[in-house]
Amino acid sequence: MAEQQTYANHVRYHAPFHYVLSPLMLLLLIWSIAQAVRHPGWETVMGLVLTLVLVMTTFLTRVYAMKVQDRVIRLEEHLRYARVLPAEMARQAIEKIPLRFVIALRFAPDEELAGLVAKVLDGSLTQPAEVKKAIQTWRGDYCRV
Repeated sequence: MAEQQTYANHVRYHAPFHYVLSPLMLLLLIWSIAQAVRHPGWETVMGLVLTLVLVMTTFLTRVYAMKVQDRVIRLEEHLRYARVLPAEMARQAIEKIPLRFVIALRFAPDEELAGLVAKVLDGSLTQPAEVKKAIQTWRGDYCRV
């Protein structure tokens, strides 16, 4: 298993995407723009268009994967609310807590969840980062990429 996850180190980077593919796509885009400006013509413009398609595909693929992960987290957490929280609080949490807070609350252990959910519902915690900082015993998420 990876090192113990905490607020300080919970942000995840996927090395092939963040350190290889993204920089290469940026370099390819810059090169294609330069080629289209220096040697205007059908071939260089089509090369630029193809590069834009590749860049968009690369980043949309990442965005779509993150959206799916967010939906899975929402489902897992809603099931956990139903299991761990009092029925009325679970209903309110499912209906009223925005996804960005649900994603932050996933790091809270079951023992701290009710208190944190109550603070989110009453407006005491107004940002996901505040929720994460309020967690006393961090519950790591080692599956997200």
